[in-house]
Amino acid sequence: MRLTRMLTLAVLLPLSFSACRTLPTGTSLPWPERRLALQTLEHYGFNGRLAAATATEGFSAALDWQQQGVASNAQLRAPLGQGSAQLIFDGSQLQWTARNGTPVAGVAAREAMISLLGFEPPLDSLRYWLLGVPDPRVPGEEALDAAQRLAQLSQGGWQINYGDYVQQGAHWLPGLITFRHGDARLKVHIRHWQLP
Repeated sequence: MRLTRMLTLAVLLPLSFSACRTLPTGTSLPWPERRLALQTLEHYGFNGRLAAATATEGFSAALDWQQQGVASNAQLRAPLGQGSAQLIFDGSQLQWTARNGTPVAGVAAREAMISLLGFEPPLDSLRYWLLGVPDPRVPGEEALDAAQRLAQLSQGGWQINYGDYVQQGAHWLPGLITFRHGDARLKVHIRHWQLP
C-alpha cells in the first residue's frame, strides 16, 4: 500500500509542477503591451530570403539583417551571379556597396538600390515592420489574427501581410512577410531570428 502511494506521488508531482509553469511574458500580454515591447526592441537580427518584384522585373536573394538601434545592415546575396550588395542605413544616411566592393552613399546609393530591387523600399519603417509591429511614428491600420498578433498592416502607403509566426523567447515574430505598394512587391521569408 505504501509503495503504491509513493509511486502515485512520484508520477503526479512532476505533472502538477509542469501544470503550474507560466507561459513566457510575450504570449500572455495583451497586444498593445506586446506591440510596445517589440517597438522598443533595439537589437535583433535574422537570416532568410528576399524576393522583390515589380510589373516588369524581379529579384531574389539570401538576406542577412542586423539591427542595432536605428542602424540597419542588410547583406543580399543573389544566386547565379545576379548580384549581391550590402545596405547600411543609419536612419538618415544610406550606404550601398555592390559586389564590386565600391561603396556609394546618398542619392547614388538610392539609385543603386532601386536599380537592383526595381523600387525604393520603405527603409525608415522596415525596422519595425520586420518585427511584426507598426512604425510608431506613422498613422496606420492594424488587423490582428486569432492569437492577437498582427495579421495585416496598412501604413505609409504600404500593405503588409504577416504569417508563419514563431516564438522566440518572450516574443512571437513573423516568419513570412509580404509588402505591397502599387506594382512593387517585397516578400521576406525569415528562417532564423536572433535576439539578445
